Amino acid sequence: MPKRKRKHAASWDRSGMMNHARIYAVPQEAGSLDMTGLAKLEQAFRSWATASSRADARASRKRILLIFLLIRYTGARLNEVLALNLTKDFDGPRQIVRFGTAGEMDDSSGREVQISSELVSEIREALEEPAFGEEIGPLLRVDAGHVRRKFYERAVECGFSQAQGSPNAIRRARAIELMQSNVPLPVVQRILGQSTPNLTASFVAFSAEDIRQVEKHFVEKERHRKTSARNTFFGKIGAIRKGDIQSRVELVTVGGDVLSTVITNNSLKHMGLKLGSLVTAEVKAPWVILQKGQTAPLSTAENLFQGSVHQIVRGKLTTEVIVRIKDGTEVCSLVTEESRRKLDLKEADEVWVIFNSFAVILHVD
Repeated sequence: MPKRKRKHAASWDRSGMMNHARIYAVPQEAGSLDMTGLAKLEQAFRSWATASSRADARASRKRILLIFLLIRYTGARLNEVLALNLTKDFDGPRQIVRFGTAGEMDDSSGREVQISSELVSEIREALEEPAFGEEIGPLLRVDAGHVRRKFYERAVECGFSQAQGSPNAIRRARAIELMQSNVPLPVVQRILGQSTPNLTASFVAFSAEDIRQVEKHFVEKERHRKTSARNTFFGKIGAIRKGDIQSRVELVTVGGDVLSTVITNNSLKHMGLKLGSLVTAEVKAPWVILQKGQTAPLSTAENLFQGSVHQIVRGKLTTEVIVRIKDGTEVCSLVTEESRRKLDLKEADEVWVIFNSFAVILHVD
């Protein structure tokens, strides 16, 4: 029997560069559901949960729906969700769910995961429903085999394979979704409770509260479903060099890269920026220049990041090139198709992502 091909999400090669075998493996023939597929599956669960005329059956189905939503939006393991006590492990005001025992966030047996305000409301409503409470009390304990069967049924109902609808597959799909949204790899690992042996010194400098803010930023961005051509970096201000009119601000990303921007002193004061502040940096795709090769090019641009071409979307006049830099962040560059041909850019080519300080826009939440 031929060996099954497996596609990987990301790992580190010997040089320290990301090769994107990442933190899980998915059978090629099974595939993972994308955002559209996950939305379709979620709607199938919601329709099924309310379809019964019996209150006790609806309560039982609502429990399965909550289990799905918690795996779908936290990336937790099925056994972790089934062990939850929602009266103790759910913190509505802070919008978090605690998995495992209380402990440090880098301990896979105990971690906090940020959730959206919508999911907070659904959990609260479920806990307040008399029939739901009478059925299960504060716990989500239910036979794991029963849960898997219901997941399989909903997946097949949507036209997917059983494998695509399994709890583990939904967990993997969530990981892919987070990384495609440019959530830094170490943060994804923390959310999923994966071990993180390759943390950079920069990441270790981020406190548990800092990481929670990173999670919150992406959860809120996901909730609003805002789309933008701009590339997003998230990190902490490591240095500020103030001039007479403008200031140079250096942002240390979660992946350990240093990103430089220049803003006016008025903006620096208005935004309340200081050393250690958590900020979001955005760069529009047309402002990102690509240089092919392994050696860092000589350039007046302050921001240079090494990566490899992940995807190329060609057009008649312009072409979109997606580059993955070493921490797994995807950076989009919009170039002319003629320029791409001159550089002979192909997928997997090693390139340098280049943009100057004036191309960077800072935001604070």
